[in-house]
Amino acid sequence: MAKVKMKTNKTAAKRFKVTAKGKIKYWKGGISHYNTKKSRKRKRQGRKPQYVPENLKHKVEKLIPYEV
Repeated sequence: MAKVKMKTNKTAAKRFKVTAKGKIKYWKGGISHYNTKKSRKRKRQGRKPQYVPENLKHKVEKLIPYEV
């Protein structure tokens, strides 16, 4: 009998990317609107990608099994 493949969570696949060294990168939400009340520093830091912390990495890896 054939082994059952795991399904990739498509919403997670669109939000997370795996780097060459195996880190999981994502972009923070909430910087595309209501920007007048946000500080310059907060808007600038929202443009940079963030990395998933080590204690949550295993949860994200389950959602994107074939990208890791």
